[in-house]
Amino acid sequence: MDFETLRSYLLAKAGAIEDFPFDSTTLVIKVSGKMFALLSLNEEPLRVNLKCDPLKAEVLRQRYPAVLPGYHMNKRHWNTVVLDGSVPEEEMLAMIDDSYELVVKGLPKAQRPK
Repeated sequence: MDFETLRSYLLAKAGAIEDFPFDSTTLVIKVSGKMFALLSLNEEPLRVNLKCDPLKAEVLRQRYPAVLPGYHMNKRHWNTVVLDGSVPEEEMLAMIDDSYELVVKGLPKAQRPK
């Protein structure tokens, strides 16, 4: 998955916006002010941090060497995925969907996107 495909998929989520709150090379995708994806723009291959259920995170890390504990994140709840082509695209999309849904589920009902 290339950068533009990934970025487009992330921003297609209801209420998703992009931000650079940390530096000029870390793109953060948020929903209602909460992060659900972080992309390191200066990494080759591209890497993305995604929120994940802790049990599912462990399973994904065992299944795919490209899925690592979240870099600079709570390693229990976040994964870093190296986009080297070893994780099937449908699995990547499912991880993105899960990250978004976990964050939205944690929002107060009034802040959830319609």
